[in-house]
Amino acid sequence: MFQKKTYTVDEAKKKLEYYCAYQERCHKEVTQKLKDMSMIPEAIDVIIVHLLEHNFLNEERFAKTFVRGKFKIKKWGKRRLTLELKKKDISKVNINQALSEINEAEYIEVFNNLAEKRLLSIKETNKFKKRKKLADYLLYRGWESHLVYDKVNELIK
Repeated sequence: MFQKKTYTVDEAKKKLEYYCAYQERCHKEVTQKLKDMSMIPEAIDVIIVHLLEHNFLNEERFAKTFVRGKFKIKKWGKRRLTLELKKKDISKVNINQALSEINEAEYIEVFNNLAEKRLLSIKETNKFKKRKKLADYLLYRGWESHLVYDKVNELIK
């Protein structure tokens, strides 16, 4: 029978220091990792406090890194970023702070480039279906609806 490895608190601390040092993590991910390692709630609390005190775990830093990465690489809009951070139980204060770091001019530029690039790849000939496909794509990516519909109407006459 397969025996699941058990960890002492110190072993778990070390393991999670590496886990957090490798990539920014949120509290929820760390807690889940500890549960997966079969740690008891008291040990989980001790380890999380240790990670916070030694700056391995920082929700504000996580939120900022997450927003920067997903915006630059996946070209997500603010609505999608907010939704994904809420799923990770990030506080409203940290979400707003992270979103405020996006340069407004760059935000609009990325949005416009994304919309124009996507339009070129849509092969639909019916202009209404084409509009819907472009709008659905941009909304799914989390861009605000007023931006999306203005852009769709501008691009597809």
